[in-house]
Amino acid sequence: MQSQHAAKRPTPSLPDGPLVDVGQAEAALVEHYPRLVRLAYLILPSEPGGRGRRVLTSHALVQRALPRGRTAAPVIPAQPRQSAGGRAAHSARSGRRPDRSAPAARPAGTDDRADDRAGDPGYALVRLQVVRTALRAGPSRRRGTRRKRAGLPALPPLPPPLPQVWGLRLFPRSGGADELALEQRLSALSGPARAAWVLRGLERLSDDDVRAVLTDAGAADAAGALREADRVPAEDRLLGSPEFDPCSLQARPTDLVRRRRRLKAALAAGTALVVCGALFGLPDDGWGPDGAAAPPYALNRAAQAALDPGKLTRVSPAVWKTSARTDFSVWPARGDLAGDAGLLRRALAVWARPGERVRVSATPGTPSGGPAGPPQLLYAGAVDNARVVILHDGLRIARYAEPVDGAEGAALDFARVDGADRAGASALVLGRSDGNVRYLTAPWVRAAGARDLREPDADAADLSLTGGVTSPLAGPAPKPGSCASWNVLELTDDAGTRLMTDLGELVPAVLTAGRPGAARETAGAEVSRTWSPFACSLASMRSAGVRSVNAWAFAEQPLPDASDAGGESPRPEGGGGSAAWVCTRAETWRGGGTRVQAQFHTPGAPVGVVAAQAEDVPQCGEREPRVLAGVLWKSGAGTWYLLAAGSRGTTSVTATGGVEGTAQGNLLTLETEQGVQADLEGTLENGEPVTGLR
Repeated sequence: MQSQHAAKRPTPSLPDGPLVDVGQAEAALVEHYPRLVRLAYLILPSEPGGRGRRVLTSHALVQRALPRGRTAAPVIPAQPRQSAGGRAAHSARSGRRPDRSAPAARPAGTDDRADDRAGDPGYALVRLQVVRTALRAGPSRRRGTRRKRAGLPALPPLPPPLPQVWGLRLFPRSGGADELALEQRLSALSGPARAAWVLRGLERLSDDDVRAVLTDAGAADAAGALREADRVPAEDRLLGSPEFDPCSLQARPTDLVRRRRRLKAALAAGTALVVCGALFGLPDDGWGPDGAAAPPYALNRAAQAALDPGKLTRVSPAVWKTSARTDFSVWPARGDLAGDAGLLRRALAVWARPGERVRVSATPGTPSGGPAGPPQLLYAGAVDNARVVILHDGLRIARYAEPVDGAEGAALDFARVDGADRAGASALVLGRSDGNVRYLTAPWVRAAGARDLREPDADAADLSLTGGVTSPLAGPAPKPGSCASWNVLELTDDAGTRLMTDLGELVPAVLTAGRPGAARETAGAEVSRTWSPFACSLASMRSAGVRSVNAWAFAEQPLPDASDAGGESPRPEGGGGSAAWVCTRAETWRGGGTRVQAQFHTPGAPVGVVAAQAEDVPQCGEREPRVLAGVLWKSGAGTWYLLAAGSRGTTSVTATGGVEGTAQGNLLTLETEQGVQADLEGTLENGEPVTGLR
């Protein structure tokens, strides 16, 4: 039965002892750590990796010997005291004569706390785990056999994950000839035989206890291991030598030249990995965030062409005459510096990469990035004290300006012009200096003039055109609190005369007048008369990306107490007492941000007042050509009234809130008090409601 049992895999013959928790096992490991590491070091085989790797492996085996939970300890004395007869029997097996005159000696360099280990189940459990893992840590027989048959040297075992030492080689102190001879004899033994020899000599266990420990540690033939261990004489004296002490170590540097080469190779490999990862990022859902796009530093042909002044688009001066389009795309390249490649190169480079000293501005909703391809050159020349380049990329107008005197710094302005028509593409602002404005006009403009909206009956002053550039025109810059004048640009072409005003952007806004959908833009004098009382309200629309502003006189309302002279709004001599209601609507290039104002102008008043205003509403536009607004007005007699008016098609107006009342038609007049607030509602001819503009 015993032979059959050994032929298979012997089951542990040790009875289960008391349960050991992790804390008790840790206390035993820490207390006897040097002895356990020496035990693991002696059981481990000599490997090609050298003593340094063997030292780290022995420490790693002991540090990983803690159980994961409460575990039953084997019932084996940790280090029983052997009688003289037991030592004599061990000496007889090992070929030595027992020294009966000497007391039982412990190996030199080991601790004398045998009594503490004896009966300590925590130490017995940890020691068993160290022996078990040390036997498993030897080289794989199958791998070693293959390499031996192939005539290759044995591979060193893999280094333990912890502990690790970088840049140093650690190894025990060297012993004498006796230690070297013992090391060679132990290396010739198998792992279980080496463990049996060490347990006998270092732990001083009896053969029965050694056999039980080996069986419990997983040795296939514990009895054979004992017989193999008998071939090495007992050397208790040498077991305590510093040669076999992995806790008393010497330190030496590793191969410095090899380490330097390996570091350079690792850095080169890491750099290559980063570069390859950037170049070969997976498309679609791969780990490359940009999909199939080239890396950021890759050169793009279109982007490079956009920086080449030789590839700028230049339109012939006669194209606009035969083209179906009348916008900025048919403007020819003009200016005395249109052939200055250096200036054009600087303008393109600043557009693509504006530096810290470049002042960049853009109208709302206008991107300020570089061009996608070669833009169109509209102008390059000297304007007052600056060299100016104007470019068009189909979506935007870009103006680059640099000082003529070579001072540092530049200006880069953008304006959105997509969808421009003949009127919107009639002029551009070349530059502003000392309150004056110079314009670059379209090739179809035949004449230019300056008109003051505040003086509608005055004749327009002629402006000279030189290569499409106007002479200086005083800009519309009224002083705070007053609005004595508002100068606008009057342009004449084959389609008629139109007015444009500078609102602080590259593209002047077109001024029109009339009902939405039928507004007039080509009658300069008529538009000027409509805009005259409301010209100063254009100041509130500066720098908003305004494309055009329309003024619609939607109602006239008789004033109460009009015959009473001396009031705040006296009736002009020979005129009637009616107030004008005008709705102004500013359209933008981006579509959103429209601004609507309902303005009220009484006879004799220099300017109109804004009664109501709103943004991004459809009133006063082509989609909803209707409006309803009201204002509190004080008559010459000192009476306050709520005056309300709706556009044509309003059948009734109702006021609720601080003052209430209803009137048929599109006009409402209610006597009230100062400071009241009211809500207005109206009804259209088709029955739809209309609310007051806010």
